[in-house]
Amino acid sequence: MTAVHDEDASLMLRVQQGELGAFEQLVERHRQPIFNFVQRMIHDPAETEDVAQQVFVQVWKAADRYRVASRFTTWLFTIARNLCLNELRRRGRHPTESLEAEHDTGESTMAREFEDVRNPGVAEEVMLGELTVKIEEALAALPESQRAAILLFREQEMPYEEIARVLEVSVSATKSLIHRGRETLKARLKAYLRTGAWDSSEAAAETFPGNRV
Repeated sequence: MTAVHDEDASLMLRVQQGELGAFEQLVERHRQPIFNFVQRMIHDPAETEDVAQQVFVQVWKAADRYRVASRFTTWLFTIARNLCLNELRRRGRHPTESLEAEHDTGESTMAREFEDVRNPGVAEEVMLGELTVKIEEALAALPESQRAAILLFREQEMPYEEIARVLEVSVSATKSLIHRGRETLKARLKAYLRTGAWDSSEAAAETFPGNRV
């Protein structure tokens, strides 16, 4: 374990003793990563904040069951993933519906209408922004397990063994999920990644980190 994860475990053990201050430190440390994960899992701005808060409510309630058997973040993201699954099942819909609504607003349409795309710098920025939207749409369309595996792998930089614990599958199954998800994303974004500045964009490189798959 690294120092930060040792500190997380130490803080959680203090939470078990009822220390509110230790709990607040854990919330502050992990609030944004959890929010980002939930947001990209359920793609529902109206529910993201509530689900993210519920993650930490569960951490507090389940504190007595915490054991230092792996990194604290493995346990934390297991809770987050399960709550996301519950939300997706409760809503009983495809999780990409609200993603399109989120990006298709009057404000964004107006902004695109008045962009000076004749300026090369502005044009590239617009293309990169559109690519980011396409990446998020493609990610949202993946099966939940593939989406979760890729987010944990790329955003949280979790090793295969920890992702396997979060998803409750084998390490080999985890590698397969990441590989299939990554190949699907590349296939769906192939047209965008081979046009102009998009081909060498940072967004594309970050989405498909070849040295990690």
